[in-house]
Amino acid sequence: MTASPPEPDAPSRTIGTALQRPFAVGFFLTLGALAAIALGMAVSDLVTIWIYIAFALFAALGLDPLVRRLEHRGVGRAWAIVIVYFAFAILLVGVLWLVIPTAVEQVSQFIRDLPDMIAAFQRTELYLWLRDQFGDQVPALLGDLQKFLTDPSNIAAIGGGVLQIGISIGTTLSGLVIIIVLSLYFLATLPQMKQAFYRLLPARNRTLTAELTEEITSSVGGYLSGMVVLAFFNALVTFILYSVLGLPFPLLLAVVSFCITIIPLVGTVLFWGIGSVVALFASPLSALVFAAAYLVYMQLEAYVLTPRVMNKTISVPGSLVVIGALVGGTLMGLLGALVAIPVTASILLIIKKVVIPRQDAKV
Repeated sequence: MTASPPEPDAPSRTIGTALQRPFAVGFFLTLGALAAIALGMAVSDLVTIWIYIAFALFAALGLDPLVRRLEHRGVGRAWAIVIVYFAFAILLVGVLWLVIPTAVEQVSQFIRDLPDMIAAFQRTELYLWLRDQFGDQVPALLGDLQKFLTDPSNIAAIGGGVLQIGISIGTTLSGLVIIIVLSLYFLATLPQMKQAFYRLLPARNRTLTAELTEEITSSVGGYLSGMVVLAFFNALVTFILYSVLGLPFPLLLAVVSFCITIIPLVGTVLFWGIGSVVALFASPLSALVFAAAYLVYMQLEAYVLTPRVMNKTISVPGSLVVIGALVGGTLMGLLGALVAIPVTASILLIIKKVVIPRQDAKV
């Protein structure tokens, strides 16, 4: 019985077909590449929407612990959300009503008092030492700085002009409204979103996934709430120190402190430098006292406040905190820096609960 010739393998047949119809293959490859480029451009164009969604989701996770506390006291979730958002709105309006007029007035006063502050700085021993070391460059630099800060057109030019500043303010306000509305919807439907996510997975994996998800969301919510609390303490300490030392613009620097210190890891150190430099123009001695006192507070925050406030979050090694914050800040700016630590903690939790047990089970 004669043996039949062997069948050619599938890859050889595919390559042969491609060589016989190069135009069709090239057309479909080009079409696929164009589709991939169009998809990439669409994702890039929607980056602002993704940022809004990310901020709204993290805001919802940050407010969810408060809603749960009210639920545990017998309040329905809908009413708990209304109470939390109503309290948050009153607090936000109160802070803006208190801060914005005073901050605008203090900025104007800062511009008016800048010549006197520079003149007082020029009478200090520090200025004389700098002038002796660097020569006439120091007076010229101070003169250029005064001229730049007292010219409104220069400040407008930083933001791209008056029109661009107006557009930026409008975009920021509209984005803030979108984030608030989205966070409200996310917070209202957070349990349903979790259940829908669980249903997408095989039944055998749902229990572990639900456990991990609940732990991650609770950790993220506790982390965000903790960052706001720590930033508030930084602002309070800044206001007290500036008021007691008689330094200018205590409320303005308190607002700046809150906005900067909410950035994890580097925010407190960054504001320590900013607050010390601003105080230096008013009084070198007061600036030294402020720098020393704020440095003491930084140690108190690191060893006392942070462990108490962040006790419900997942612990992350210090080296991974630094790496995560650097990577997140480089890729996504402020948002990346804010979410870097929760994302790093979530990855560590998944490795601890999923990857390591599977590796241990292999013999």
